[in-house]
Amino acid sequence: MPRVVFEGQAEPVEADASAGDALVDLCDERRAIVAFSCRSASCGTCRIDILEGAGLLEPPLDQELELLEIFGDDPGRRRLACQARLAAGEGRLRVRPSQD
Repeated sequence: MPRVVFEGQAEPVEADASAGDALVDLCDERRAIVAFSCRSASCGTCRIDILEGAGLLEPPLDQELELLEIFGDDPGRRRLACQARLAAGEGRLRVRPSQD
């Protein structure tokens, strides 16, 4: 079971996750400070930096890839929290809201 750590606030927020869990839901449940607007991969408000454990996320789908490309983001280092889902596996995924 992956452990997700949301950084970028005074105290990191942590959550255990299961394969298929959406980061957007974990953010809501744990009140992590990741900004959301559209929740449908059309605005980029929820871009997050992957600090550790990128392999614990399922590969991005076309809609997410298209928006990341518009921003010039590397999907291995930055994702949309509204679209990212946890893959099966053990380990730690560390993320923070995008700095730019």
